[in-house]
Amino acid sequence: MAQAAQKITLSSSRDIPFDKLVLSQSNVRRIKAGVSVEELAEDIARRGLLQGLSVRPVLDADGVETGKFEIPAGGRRFQALSLLVKQNRLAKTAAVPCVLRDVTSDILAEDDSLAENMQRVALHPLDQFRAFAVLREKGQGDEAIAAAFFVTPQIVKQRLKLASVAPALLDVYAEDGMTLEQLMAFTVNPDHVRQVQVWDAVKNSWNKEPYSIRRMLTETSVRASDRRAVFVGVDAYEAAGGVVLCDLFQRDDGGWLEDPALLDRLVADKLQADAQAIAAEGWKWIEVATDLPYGYSHGLRRLVGDPSPLSADEPAEYAKLLTEYRALEGEYSGQDEYPEEIDTRLGALEDAMEAFEQRPLFFDAAEVGRAGVFVTLDQDGNLAVYRGYVRPEDEPREETMANFGDELDKEGQGADGSVSAYQLPSGTSAATVITSGGHPFSTGLPDDEDDGALKPLPERLVMQLTAHRTLALREAIGRSPDTALTLLLMKLVNDTFRGSGASGSCLEASVRPVYMSAQAPDLKDSPVAKAVEDRHAVWEADLPLGDDAVLWDYLSALDQASRLELLAHCLSFGLNALHEKVNPYGAGISASGLTRRMAQSEIVAQAVDLDMVAAGWEPTADTYLNRVPKARILEAVREAKGEGTAQLLDHLKKGEMATEAERLLKGCGWLPEVLRRSDLAALDGDAAAKGQGVLNEEPLGAADIDAEIDLPAFLMADLPVESTAMMAAE
Repeated sequence: MAQAAQKITLSSSRDIPFDKLVLSQSNVRRIKAGVSVEELAEDIARRGLLQGLSVRPVLDADGVETGKFEIPAGGRRFQALSLLVKQNRLAKTAAVPCVLRDVTSDILAEDDSLAENMQRVALHPLDQFRAFAVLREKGQGDEAIAAAFFVTPQIVKQRLKLASVAPALLDVYAEDGMTLEQLMAFTVNPDHVRQVQVWDAVKNSWNKEPYSIRRMLTETSVRASDRRAVFVGVDAYEAAGGVVLCDLFQRDDGGWLEDPALLDRLVADKLQADAQAIAAEGWKWIEVATDLPYGYSHGLRRLVGDPSPLSADEPAEYAKLLTEYRALEGEYSGQDEYPEEIDTRLGALEDAMEAFEQRPLFFDAAEVGRAGVFVTLDQDGNLAVYRGYVRPEDEPREETMANFGDELDKEGQGADGSVSAYQLPSGTSAATVITSGGHPFSTGLPDDEDDGALKPLPERLVMQLTAHRTLALREAIGRSPDTALTLLLMKLVNDTFRGSGASGSCLEASVRPVYMSAQAPDLKDSPVAKAVEDRHAVWEADLPLGDDAVLWDYLSALDQASRLELLAHCLSFGLNALHEKVNPYGAGISASGLTRRMAQSEIVAQAVDLDMVAAGWEPTADTYLNRVPKARILEAVREAKGEGTAQLLDHLKKGEMATEAERLLKGCGWLPEVLRRSDLAALDGDAAAKGQGVLNEEPLGAADIDAEIDLPAFLMADLPVESTAMMAAE
């Protein structure tokens, strides 16, 4: 017959006056560890006693209870209470919550003390980070949290920062999938998407050191110690909306500026303002550059200026500085290094003397009118101005002087040789031309007031157009196994014979789907996008995904045509024909890399006979026409419909011009040069390629005008057919 399980009886609890408690010699803790008794006393004073003491009755020699109770488990709490009693913050007779062990228990006091300490489970650091975050969410400030847990506000900030890392990475850390040092490295960039991308890239790599993670998270950022950042100032950058990434766990020299484009714009604006101030000096030209190339002054004549004269008192002041400097140098010349205060004083004297030696230079006014200035940054981020350079084409010519003298003789004014051929009339000066990279600074004309010049397409528009082209190529390659195989072979040949530096697989080839960061809203609804999605869904439904062994057998059993079709489909997702912004700071794609990518994409486009018109792209107001200046709109209409039609639009405002151009270009097969194939665009104008935007423009006969010239809608309204033909002829 089965016996019933014996019921467990728990020890009773009671409140015992503090003065009835004594420390037990059975407490196994002998070495001080963890929170100090003083800090624990302050915590008890703030929130009370969270955990009672484990006590046993003290017996006399005859085994009779004495009314005292010893504490084998909870000695530090008792010491903290004792400290509060000594400070008169707790009464001697205050009731202390205790768990009273039976005096007849078979469990030794040392056993209780050891069990209490060994069975205690330390809090996982992540639980602490998250708990701090909860306290912050519920209204406690950093200072209050720091005071409550006897840490510095900086530590609170660090732990809150750790709690703010991407949840997916916190889960990895909770499962011991990464170290605390690696988690610290991820706090440098608050972008959760980027954090996860970096972890995915390094988690299976041999190199996932914290410094490598930090480098990857800040590779597109600019150090705050960069001379451009020093020149602009981090405060000005932040005031303009820029974000600064900071590392709370390591020295970061001020952090990283996350928006290099904004920084470069601020640098250009500040340099331009400085250049405009220098222009008041009357120079002919000013070239502005963050970096001046090697040999920037080659072939230019340098003017020799005269230093501004010293005042009556300045020579004596300079002599006094020089005397003190030489005296200090002589006094400490025998020592290995100067005392700190002497070194500081010598530096101050050097700066003061340098101010005397590098006084502003004065140049001849006639020379200033033909010379120019370079404005740039020095290595420390300070403004550097190099004045007085004359270009060969600005040098005065002897024949000009002779002709000028002849003209003076004819006018009866005489020619005594004292008049310079290049001398400007008194009180007038030509406007200084300020350029950067050889181009004048933008005057910021609105779209409807541009100067009519054909400017390059906006970079983001080019990125969006090439996204359309990339997707069209992806769809075309997906149905062109032979081309896909050739493309893959080209990749493998380049990797084999030129080196790729890839690692992590027995075959150094992979397809990484390319994300199109800049894309027009209609890209996902385009015909080629639908074709790619449909083909992908068909394959996905057939493939036994999730089990590599089964998948291997499935792929092996496919016929050769199906294998090539699947290869082409998979390979198409790795195709990248995107125009991207070149990153001059080392991360991203280089200028040469972008050139090679676009050249290769052109080869592929020709191989698959890519036709962007057939792929569904059309020039509409949203996709192109409202995104470019008026000159580009007129160019499109001119190429598609002829000069006559373009002239009928040139007086319209940009919005109206874009609307009319969209109607006129609809169905004509015109493409911007970014979407054209070079092999077709290069054909004869008499045999213009359909869908490439290169259209014939021959003179029209009177009989052909009605059929060939498509008048804008506002000119055709309420007019008979013969009237429109007459207007077109005119």
